[in-house]
Amino acid sequence: MIARRDFLKGASVAAMAAVAGLPATDVHAQSVPWSAGTEPPKLKAPPNACDCHMHIYNSRFPAAPNAALRPGDAHAEDYRLFQKRIGTTRNVIVTPSTYGTDNSCTLDALATLGVTARAVAVVDTSVTDAELTRLNGLGVRGIRFMLNPSSPTTVAMLEPLSKRVNDLGWHVQISTTAKQIVAIEDLLMRLPSPIMFDHFAHPGQPAGIDDPVFATVRRLIDKGRSWVKLSAPYIDSKVGPPTYADVTPVAQAYVKAAPERMVWASDWPHPSQGDNHPDDAILFDLLAQWIPDETARNRILVQNPEAFYGFGKPA
Repeated sequence: MIARRDFLKGASVAAMAAVAGLPATDVHAQSVPWSAGTEPPKLKAPPNACDCHMHIYNSRFPAAPNAALRPGDAHAEDYRLFQKRIGTTRNVIVTPSTYGTDNSCTLDALATLGVTARAVAVVDTSVTDAELTRLNGLGVRGIRFMLNPSSPTTVAMLEPLSKRVNDLGWHVQISTTAKQIVAIEDLLMRLPSPIMFDHFAHPGQPAGIDDPVFATVRRLIDKGRSWVKLSAPYIDSKVGPPTYADVTPVAQAYVKAAPERMVWASDWPHPSQGDNHPDDAILFDLLAQWIPDETARNRILVQNPEAFYGFGKPA
């Protein structure tokens, strides 16, 4: 009876794999902390697919005194379950606002996840060149600016830090409101380093591509140094799950304009959503609508992050 039950279970897994186009060993129902659902996505992740924005939280590392967002623990081991369910193998750990300029939690996770991981740190202008060099050796490839009132980074820090990290081949990552991105367009145009915008650069809904930020980001892309993360549709969507249909035209417009400047990200463990955990398989399957062309989709999942974050090269 046990042998027969195991056989039937294996046959079921194989059938699921055939539907999703994945090897049977890679696909099965998987409960993941901070994620709803258990089924794998229908869309097959190509080899070396990269999740370009996720966070690690660990109560072993103290939160910044003024941190407004303090989720529960989301460990590197939990994230490995996410990868097993979704099928991605590379990832970029982003230091969240919870820790201010203390990157210890991110670096600890970076060491745990190993050569398939890179990181984006948070620093201010007091950071030394020696520290930047140390972070580079550990796998950090950029610095994040959230630019909100509780953030340790400010608009005034953008240009001087952009100049310093550009020498390392790093980028600056912008996570702020659409209105503020529009307001500082001239400054962003001057930055010497590449720029990565989080979460579509937050065009509001229902305006979508008619939000002024979309035109601003398009101009920055056309300048040749800016990139966009297709991620976290739940933040600005008014339609919501499971389709997030109002975000689809924004994603498609970005992809049509510059597929070579797009990457994808999960935003796991979805800190802005509290206990309302999205289904990560549904989020990943949105790529079939956002990027119908398989060649372009593989470029966004594999080749673009490989070049931008330096995967395949020594950390």
